[in-house]
Amino acid sequence: MRLAWPWAVVLVALGVALADEAGDPVQQGRELAEHLQAQRPAEAYSSSGILKIKGTGGYRQEAQLRCDIICTATNWTTTYTVGTGVCETLVIVHAEGVPNRYQHQLPNNPVKELAGADLMTPLSGSDFWLADLGLEFLYWPQQKVLRKEVKRSQGCTVLESTNPHPAANGYARVVSWVDTENGGLVQAFAYDASNQLFKEFYPKDIKKVNGQWQVGKLEMNNDLTGSRTTLELNPSPSPDLPQK
Repeated sequence: MRLAWPWAVVLVALGVALADEAGDPVQQGRELAEHLQAQRPAEAYSSSGILKIKGTGGYRQEAQLRCDIICTATNWTTTYTVGTGVCETLVIVHAEGVPNRYQHQLPNNPVKELAGADLMTPLSGSDFWLADLGLEFLYWPQQKVLRKEVKRSQGCTVLESTNPHPAANGYARVVSWVDTENGGLVQAFAYDASNQLFKEFYPKDIKKVNGQWQVGKLEMNNDLTGSRTTLELNPSPSPDLPQK
């Protein structure tokens, strides 16, 4: 199953066993994370949708969002544009075997290249951090397969990603459930340095459109603040965008 939503496009069928119960869990975790990192879109995409924020005290905010994926021979880029007119933009450059690069620009500000703790920055005030959109937890040095279990009616391999040097108020570890049959992300939980549940991530509204599986909604719940952000997108192949 190929998830055509841009954020989840790396979480596709791996063509390898996700976990051999007799193997070394650390080695399995490292291999699983590396395989997930290496996945790339089959083609360019251009998506439009809405970023919906539901905060505490009844606070609500919505913003238009556009996501463009461009594939080249050496890398692929994901560009998020939030708002209309003068917008906030985030460009993530992915290339196999090297860390992601992040270029962030707030309205009426210069472009900044961000890394490390600076990636723990909300996109347009939402519960999605820049690091979330680039799946930075897969690049942490400590990866481990914990177990296999059924979650949300799917047989899953549970991957624990640990950050050896968590930023203040950042993630110390992320536990993700990966479908053992197709490599799709079923859910992911992020924890802070005190091992308190910080955020919950859920892909939703998965359906087949024109022969491809697409994720219509991504939900991020912030357990520390009680807020929730939903990304609703309508992805479709974009022949006018550069392909590999």
